[in-house]
Amino acid sequence: MKQTPFIKGLLHGIPIGLGYLSVSFGFGILAVKSGLSVLEASLISLTNLTSAGQAAGVEVIAAGGTLLEMALVQLTINIRYALMALSLSQKLDQSFTIPHRLLAAYGITDEIFAVCVSQEEKLRPTYMYGIISISTAGWVTGTFLGAAAGELLPAAVSAALGIMLYGMFIAIIVPPARKQRSVLCVVLAAAALSIACKYLLPGLSGGFAVILCAVAASVLGALLFPREEEDA
Repeated sequence: MKQTPFIKGLLHGIPIGLGYLSVSFGFGILAVKSGLSVLEASLISLTNLTSAGQAAGVEVIAAGGTLLEMALVQLTINIRYALMALSLSQKLDQSFTIPHRLLAAYGITDEIFAVCVSQEEKLRPTYMYGIISISTAGWVTGTFLGAAAGELLPAAVSAALGIMLYGMFIAIIVPPARKQRSVLCVVLAAAALSIACKYLLPGLSGGFAVILCAVAASVLGALLFPREEEDA
């Protein structure tokens, strides 16, 4: 029996949802440790499908940062999703009207983008809804479980489990850093700048430190390793 686009999207999204379930568990613990409730942590995950953005946002909230600082942090970290959306728009079926595009834009993440862009056929709205719904369910469920566990588990255990989120970041950057010297250079530069901000600019808030380090490291990478324009 032929699968409908929605069912196909659900099946393709199961591995993503399972991965999100484990990763967001660490975010839930981090959010509770930062003073948020289980409900607040779950709502953040429901409305923001961005692990790095959510972690940075929680740090801004915990530090009492301003709305401007929050907006700049999220813009810096999540601007890549706008570029992914532009790329993905070339693979959309004609049935993807503007309302469908706006709804699907909610669920564009690194993993969902990678799966969608690898599809040979044009993407239909129902396929996107399938993969987004199961992935979101995994992300929110993991956050809820992690936040609930963070309130019940001893502080030492919660702190240990909270490392999961940072382990995910390491797992993301290590493979490309091993393959490309440019990525390794940018990662090391960002780490060095972060350490410098910590000790040389102690009054600088965590949110603005993330912005400065990310932008400076990206500019350095672009200057040292410019990409040649590809032929059409």
